[in-house]
Amino acid sequence: MQIPNDTELIDFDRWMLRVRETSGRPARLLLLLHGWTGDENSMWVFVRNFSKDYWIVAPRAPYVSEPSGYSWRASRVSQPGAHGWPGLDDFRLSVDSLIALVGDYSVQNRLDAHPFDVIGFSQGAALANAMVLLFPERVRRVGVLSGFLPVGSEALIEKRQLGGKSIFVAHGTLDEMVKVEYARQTVALLERAGAQVTYCEDEIGHKLSANGLHALEGFFA
Repeated sequence: MQIPNDTELIDFDRWMLRVRETSGRPARLLLLLHGWTGDENSMWVFVRNFSKDYWIVAPRAPYVSEPSGYSWRASRVSQPGAHGWPGLDDFRLSVDSLIALVGDYSVQNRLDAHPFDVIGFSQGAALANAMVLLFPERVRRVGVLSGFLPVGSEALIEKRQLGGKSIFVAHGTLDEMVKVEYARQTVALLERAGAQVTYCEDEIGHKLSANGLHALEGFFA
């Protein structure tokens, strides 16, 4: 895992964050949400070519996962599979905590983070979906990489609160952890909620393709 040398690891209000600051103002805040068993170092491969206009913050999830790394929900059964998919309520505490983190961090660093952008991978992508559904006024653009829509999101989908939101979804047709059918269903539901969705699908597993990375960079340019 290659960590950019222009980032810094900091401890902020009980959060462990890896941050790339920018001297340019006004800066746009981008939040990176790692997947299950990941940490604050996991997401930087996706944003190495992103504009220096972005002030990027990658928090470490608050729950320890097994066999290693961290999780965005308290249950140790954080991996999709036989025990079912995480639901909206599983992520609600993490969403609330992250919204508070962005608020406190942006005030301390004099950033305009209302709204901010977010990119998540796998479990972090599900969390990003939960965040924009629960706090649509706080989130501007969203990147959903190899993710899914949390169970129990239907009521919020029907409220159609995502009008004008731009959401990027990328998924692999060979993904064995999160089947591509979940991504296609996510796209349809986000569009029903009013979002404008850019969808990138490639013949790849549980990761982002080179084509997907290029499309992601263009989406957030």
